[in-house]
Amino acid sequence: MGDELEAREAVRDAYQAHYRRLVAALYALTGDHAEAQDLVQEAYARALARPRQFLDVADPEAWLRTVAMNLARTRWRRRRLFDTLVRSGRVARPVESVPGIDPNRVALVAALQQLSQATRETIVLHHLADMSVHEVADALGVPVGTVKARLSRGRAMLAQLLSDVESDQSAPRRRPAPSPAPSPIQPQEVRDAP
Repeated sequence: MGDELEAREAVRDAYQAHYRRLVAALYALTGDHAEAQDLVQEAYARALARPRQFLDVADPEAWLRTVAMNLARTRWRRRRLFDTLVRSGRVARPVESVPGIDPNRVALVAALQQLSQATRETIVLHHLADMSVHEVADALGVPVGTVKARLSRGRAMLAQLLSDVESDQSAPRRRPAPSPAPSPIQPQEVRDAP
């Protein structure tokens, strides 16, 4: 009984130490904060289901991240099936809500969603979960060169996507200037309103 109590305490400590970082990484991966929280909580629930085995894990954060990412992949596959059913007309798509958060974060998550799943996972693990290239390669089971290529392509694509968003937001909105009545002496001038 003492071992199980110690194991449960290890899960609690891991929760306090890693929960926020894991949610941030999964949010960037999924684009849905509530789903990210659910995935991370499910990973902790699985650790609590076998607390003694969790004690034997060398890197609890990596284990929890792997479990949460595998759960995200499973949900992604199910969502693809759901989307197929929606396109066929057999199921109606529910209205989605966007939580009120920082517009920059929304833009980043929207841009990440336009990347392929493999590239998005690589970017999230390296830049948001703060893993080295070698750690990302181990976590995803791909060669280091593949991780570097995905990071390079992903960063270039994100730069383009985010600069497009920024230019759309910073473009001045022009209102048409009122047309002055034409004067018989001067030609009509068109001025842009600030």
